[in-house]
Amino acid sequence: MGDIAVAKKEGVNWKQVGLFLVLTFGLTWLLDLALWLLVGYGQNVTTGVLLQLQMLLPAFCAIVLGMFVFRDSPLYTVRTNKERPRWFFYYFLVYTVMYAVVGVGMTISTNPTTLTVAGGVTQGLTILGLVILIILRVVSGREAFARAGLADGKFVHWLLFGAGFVLFYGLQTALNTVFRLGEPVDIMQFMAQVAPAQMGQVESMTPPVFLLVAGIQAVLLSPFIALLFGFGEEYGWRGYLQGELIRMGRVRGILLLGVIWGLWHAPVIAMGHNYPGYPVAGVFLMIGYTVGLGFVLGYAVLKSGSVLLAAFLHALNNQVVGFLSIMVYRPNDPVFSFGVGLYGIAVLAVIVLLMLRDPSWLRRCA
Repeated sequence: MGDIAVAKKEGVNWKQVGLFLVLTFGLTWLLDLALWLLVGYGQNVTTGVLLQLQMLLPAFCAIVLGMFVFRDSPLYTVRTNKERPRWFFYYFLVYTVMYAVVGVGMTISTNPTTLTVAGGVTQGLTILGLVILIILRVVSGREAFARAGLADGKFVHWLLFGAGFVLFYGLQTALNTVFRLGEPVDIMQFMAQVAPAQMGQVESMTPPVFLLVAGIQAVLLSPFIALLFGFGEEYGWRGYLQGELIRMGRVRGILLLGVIWGLWHAPVIAMGHNYPGYPVAGVFLMIGYTVGLGFVLGYAVLKSGSVLLAAFLHALNNQVVGFLSIMVYRPNDPVFSFGVGLYGIAVLAVIVLLMLRDPSWLRRCA
């Protein structure tokens, strides 16, 4: 693939956008095809690893194109000027390739020992990536990271948006409970099924205390451990693509991005992810959800200037939704429920409409 030299301009560079989308959708849907044909979608370790690999692909594609193809990209400048933050991007590329290798190995072998070792390797590589990011940030400084598109943003934005996500999904769970749209989870029975080795730890606490500890972990610890997965999507969608599409107007650009993001999920949704039993309606619901969530994440980036904040919020979103819907209160129907269901999307739409009252949405983007 040769270099593409493009002068900066006010309009969307559709040639670059098209190349990014073809590469991202192509690799992702090829992975989904392999998941469907070779593994089959299910609640197993291999499926989980392949879905995590899928999350890494948007950033992988954006980084490859930004560092080696798009000469007007900040990443191209960071690489050619040999600035320190480039090492994090190099690591992320290697990390994605290693994750793919592990995923292939897990697809070929179903030996329990192999799966355990592979899971440990992926977790170790993920934590190493977070450590490298922190070390490079300390050594390089704020300005170097900002030039590489990895600005920190203000702590108040991390606090307010993070708290907003937790409150939103807490409200969704409360509404599911009030309208009896599901069943409370028997945490002892659940842990006995999914993690029997940890039952001693569970039994040493009362169920409310265990849920409190697990909830704190889901909010304060797990999002940072899962930061690289959030970064995998957010650097591609919010870090690169949003910056291009908002040149057509912030509202229109982020709306289009939300539709693209939802369609990117279509194969796994059709296989039963998020909306099991609704292969077609689930795709449309996912698009509605990603449009709403895309406006919130896009707003967070516009206000803070930080794609790292979006990565954290994405990871927080996934962890909190998983914790509340799996360990606290499980909806009976994935469509007719609050949270990521139809009613939750309606609430999210109201929040987005209120958010759009901010005058900053009217600013033009050069």
